[in-house]
Amino acid sequence: MQDRITKILKAIADPTRREIFHALVVAATALPITQISGQFDISRQGVTKHLKNLEDAGLVKINTKGRERFCYANTNPLKEINQWLKFYEQFWGDTLDSLSNYLDKNK
Repeated sequence: MQDRITKILKAIADPTRREIFHALVVAATALPITQISGQFDISRQGVTKHLKNLEDAGLVKINTKGRERFCYANTNPLKEINQWLKFYEQFWGDTLDSLSNYLDKNK
């Protein structure tokens, strides 16, 4: 089974899914799938597949009210990505500082 970070990265790797996620974040409220699909030049079924990928990664939550399905963004999984990236940011920062110090000593 894929780890959570892999699922999140795969979900946001697709530009259409990023746009859908962005639209939900900007809306700051739950939107019906019909309204979401109206913003894209793909079928409702295509949007639903993208939403399923985002939901599997935890980036979107879908609730059913009557016959309509409402989606809203969940930005919390992005915190995991941010924490993962911070390690590498620190690593590269330390590495570049060490290189700079080395170069300064060997001028």
